[in-house]
Amino acid sequence: MSSSQLFTTITDRIATVRQQLPETVRLIAVSKQVSVEAMREAYTAGIRDFGESRVQEAAAKQSQLQDLPDITWHLIGHLQTNKAKKALEHFQWIHSLDSLKLAQSLDHLAKSLSINPQVLLQVKLLPDPNKYGWTEEELFTELPALNECQNLQIKGLMTIAPLNLNEEEILTLFQNTRSLAAKIQEQNWSNIQMQHLSMGMSGDYHLAVQGGTTMVRLGRTLFGARS
Repeated sequence: MSSSQLFTTITDRIATVRQQLPETVRLIAVSKQVSVEAMREAYTAGIRDFGESRVQEAAAKQSQLQDLPDITWHLIGHLQTNKAKKALEHFQWIHSLDSLKLAQSLDHLAKSLSINPQVLLQVKLLPDPNKYGWTEEELFTELPALNECQNLQIKGLMTIAPLNLNEEEILTLFQNTRSLAAKIQEQNWSNIQMQHLSMGMSGDYHLAVQGGTTMVRLGRTLFGARS
C-alpha cells in the first residue's frame, strides 16, 4: 500500500479499487482479523462479499451482523475435514477445496444438510511447501471422482501465488491457471463448471486481472495492515 493510502478511509479505498477492476471481477473483502465495525463500513460502501480464513471467527462475526442478511460469505483459508460441517453451515462459497477427501466429505455433509454449496478447486501449479492444492497432473487424475460429488457446485479454480516470484512469473502463473480451467471445461464434465477463477490478493490483484480472474481477495488494500 502506498503512503497516501494509509490515511484514507475504508470507503475511499474500496472506491479506488473498484475503479481499477472490470465489472466482471467480483471484489471479495478479506475480513479476517478485521473488526465488525470496519466490516460495517465496507458494507455501507457497497461490499457484499466477505472472505474469512477461520470458521470460528466467521461464525462470531455473523452473529453480530445478522441485520445484514444479504452478505455472501466466502471461506478462503485451509479447511480441515473435521470443520467441514461448520464450514457448510456458515459459508456459501468455499474457495479452498484442496483434496478429494475433503470434497467427498463436503459432498456427503451437503447431502445431509440439503444444500448445494459453491466450491472452487485450489490448485498449486508451482511447487510451494506452504500452500495446499492439486498439481495439474493430480487434478486431472481425480476429476472423474470429483465429478461424482453431486451435491457440490464446482464452479472453478482458486490459486495463490508463491512468495518471491517476480511480476512476470506471477502473471504467467495466473495465465496458466486460466488455461487449465479452459482445458477442464473442454472435457464437458456433467458436474464441473469452470465459470470462475479466484486469483489475486492485495499484492498482485492487478496481475490477476490481466490473467483473467473473476474474483479478487483483498484484505490489506481495503482495511489497511492488520495488527
